[in-house]
Amino acid sequence: MIKRVARSEAEIVPLPGRTWHSYFGPHNSAARQVSMGVSVFPPGSQPAGHVHPAEEETIYCAAGRGRIVTPDGVAEVEPGVVVHVSPGTFHATEADGPEPLELVCLFSPPVIAGSYEKPAS
Repeated sequence: MIKRVARSEAEIVPLPGRTWHSYFGPHNSAARQVSMGVSVFPPGSQPAGHVHPAEEETIYCAAGRGRIVTPDGVAEVEPGVVVHVSPGTFHATEADGPEPLELVCLFSPPVIAGSYEKPAS
């Protein structure tokens, strides 16, 4: 089975300092082991970090510039860069380019958007 989701069809979830575009996961597809979406951070956004207790996260920078900050170090991101965050690792994202920072995020096991923080109001 295959699943096609266009950006216009992705569920949009406002989160602190960013907008989450939820493309697929168990909530809308046959996927049971992964979920995937795109976080869009406006220029200058630096939301408080968070932890995914059970999920590993692989992040691909599709557009913009910024960094992923953890207690162990800083990973600068720009288009074409991949960063992996292990389960239980505190991480924060900073967008510092003149354009939005767009990060494609793959989680295993699947994540429930916002389950690790309060959604923005």
